[in-house]
Amino acid sequence: MNKIREECGVFGIYSQTKSDVAATTYYALFSLQHRGQESCGIVVNDGGRFISHKDPGLVNDVFTPEILSRFGQGSAAVGHVRYGAGGSADRSNSQPLIVNHINGCVAFAHNGSLVNSDELRDELELQGSIFHTTCDAEVISYIITKERINRASVEDAVCSTMYKIKGAYSLVIMSRSKLIAVRDPMGFRPLCYGRTKDGAYAVASESCALDSVGAEFIRDVLPGEILVFDKNGVRSLTEHCGKQDRRLCVFEFIYFARPDSVIDGCSVLDARLRAGAFLALEHPVAADIVIGVPDSGIDAAIGFSRQSGIPYGIGFIKNKYIGRTFIDPGQKAREDKVRIKLNPIAETVRGKRVVLIDDSIVRGTTGRRIVKLLRDAGATEVHMRISAPPFKNPCYYGTDIDSKEHLIANRHTVEEISGILGTDSLGYLSIEHVGMLTRGGESGGFCSACFDGLYPTAIPESPATMRPERKITAF
Repeated sequence: MNKIREECGVFGIYSQTKSDVAATTYYALFSLQHRGQESCGIVVNDGGRFISHKDPGLVNDVFTPEILSRFGQGSAAVGHVRYGAGGSADRSNSQPLIVNHINGCVAFAHNGSLVNSDELRDELELQGSIFHTTCDAEVISYIITKERINRASVEDAVCSTMYKIKGAYSLVIMSRSKLIAVRDPMGFRPLCYGRTKDGAYAVASESCALDSVGAEFIRDVLPGEILVFDKNGVRSLTEHCGKQDRRLCVFEFIYFARPDSVIDGCSVLDARLRAGAFLALEHPVAADIVIGVPDSGIDAAIGFSRQSGIPYGIGFIKNKYIGRTFIDPGQKAREDKVRIKLNPIAETVRGKRVVLIDDSIVRGTTGRRIVKLLRDAGATEVHMRISAPPFKNPCYYGTDIDSKEHLIANRHTVEEISGILGTDSLGYLSIEHVGMLTRGGESGGFCSACFDGLYPTAIPESPATMRPERKITAF
């Protein structure tokens, strides 16, 4: 793995009247495609009858016009795009998941990762549960289903479940008559909701998805909050799981989220511009041009340029029809994709001292290739600046950050990494400044354990990878 994989994306819509909710969900998932490119799915509620389709692939490939026409009209829907922090990329792990039980049908879409997933799975298996996937969403769905048997409502079952599951989770849950949005008590993963012009409520991982379906943003779902959408409107349950400090994943602002999204009241674009400005203050350099690696490095590059006074230029053209570099297995395939995905603009960099801005360095292979592209295009110097601190620790909350031994920052000094990449200098954003990317520069409120090792929860004893016996192969 040479780049950090995105999070999953969730979406839900609830209306008092029937409409083409599948099409609305389809457009929303398009806006969330950057959060997951392995698989996607939609479940529509048509009077209590759940109609589902999901498969590996991109939204536009999985949901053809013919497939979308099969959904018909409905009053609610749930959608999901997945990248897969755990489990294989086959259809069995695609979401949303549907559970049929004695009280009816429920669909689940989940973004995040539980730190006690293995423990809960073992407990459920000993009680007779049979798992068909390797994803945490199925663990959560089983617990909620069990709790529902002895509870008066789905939301009561969700409340009880929140005391048992630990870690990161943003959930959209659809029953026959309700849509429920849930965010974990620390708010690791983003979740917000809004309302369309015709009165339907929409829930999404990012506000950009609300924009894409014409929904007016209302607010973020609070950490630890449960929102219930039904025939009576929307109501909030916030008294559960106790008050805890917010620990939103800071990498949402550095890389995951779209720059046109607003998360917990903070603009993603502004955070990236701020990161670039901090980099210019921390690691000044004499140079002729500042460029960014598309897409998430561009905003930080503009911030660096504004702060330093060095002109900003477009250094690369990105082939948008090529998938992310991590999608194909094998190092050779990844390097081939880097070669055709990014093409340097020689006129921008030829004969110039270049400041190159990127969001992260994982193993260094991709960065080395990008630096070579600039050298071959005629750059006389390449000074790399990274809008995040060095990755030194695995993530247990849903981000696919590699084990310690595979992270280049754990095996080499900054000077050594610069030599490996072939740069003239290298500078990372400091951990102090990474905590000041939002809220007017106020520090705090983020999870940055991947940088500093300060995990906000207890972490699993086993490595942050799937147990071998959990693997499922589809034929």
